[in-house]
Order: sequence, then structure tokens, then C-alpha cells
Amino acid sequence: MSDGTYELKVAGLTRLLPKVRVAEDLVIASFVMLGDTELVERTAEDLVRIMPTQSIEMLVCLEAKGIPLTHAIARRLGVNYVTVRKSVKSYMEDPLIEEVSSITTQGKQILVLDGVDRDKITGRSVCVVDDVVSTGGSLRSVQRLLEKAGAKVVCKAAVLLEEGGYDGRDLVYLERLPVFREI
Repeated sequence: MSDGTYELKVAGLTRLLPKVRVAEDLVIASFVMLGDTELVERTAEDLVRIMPTQSIEMLVCLEAKGIPLTHAIARRLGVNYVTVRKSVKSYMEDPLIEEVSSITTQGKQILVLDGVDRDKITGRSVCVVDDVVSTGGSLRSVQRLLEKAGAKVVCKAAVLLEEGGYDGRDLVYLERLPVFREI
């Protein structure tokens, strides 16, 4: 850890993450894998090695940072995926909505599953994929949303478990990521 960065080692790679204040007393190491093809591919490969792949019929991710990771995992598993959106879009048919609060988003937000995507996952065993899990709020909300849609969540996977309060017992992940509390 240097002045304004945190050194992360994951999937045989090293990345310097900028430290970002998200609350008066809380600083996180900002992990953004969008655009880092090598990181996406290597972490997807490592996650597939430790996931219960035989029970997964489909993947589900939250927009937006987990999309390339989910795509890379889906290619390796030979399955499709759907993306849970964070707003209702005009093209959506009969969307399902669930509220969520996140450590990196101010205020309440919503998670939205298009009715077309709901039809794809109803009755299926799914794995929820995300880049980072911190408090578990998003995971719990997406699980409620998927259960409303009739899907069975058989796995939850992320590159990192941030030390934001979620115990990670039901999560497949590669590394832990500290948070920095200032008193």
C-alpha cells in the first residue's frame, strides 16, 4: 500500500488500485476491471476452476462492471447469461423490480429484470456473478429478484470479497480486498 493506492494481487496479476473516499470515515480501493482484458480473462479462468460448474445452467450479472467477467465465464461454461439492470428501460416488458443500497452508490437504487430475461431464467439453476462483493446488499437483492422470477440461485461468484461486512461463506471468490476506516 502506498500513499494513494493499494496493490492488489489476483489471478497471478498485480494491479495498483486508487484509494477513493466513499464516506466521511471510509476509503476503499477502487477495483474496476472494465477495459482490462487480461484481468477479465485470467479471473474468469480462475473462478471457473473453483465454481460448481456442473449445477449452473445460466449466469446472471448486475450491470455494469461485472458484464465482461460474466461473458468470459459464460464462454468457458458454454452457457448464456442475463444482465440485471439498474433502471427500467422503455423496451422492457413486464419488468421485475427490487430495491437495493450499495456501499458505492449514494441513496437507494433499483435492480430491474426485464420480463424477456425472466422467461429465460425461470426454472433454471443460476449463478450470480459480480466483480466485488462488499456488504452483500446487492447480492441479497438480486437473489430476492431471481427467486421472484422463479430461478434457483446455486452459486454466487466474485473476483473480490471486500471487507465491508459480508462474511462470504456462500460466495466463491478469488481474493479479499480491505477497506480503510478512518476514525
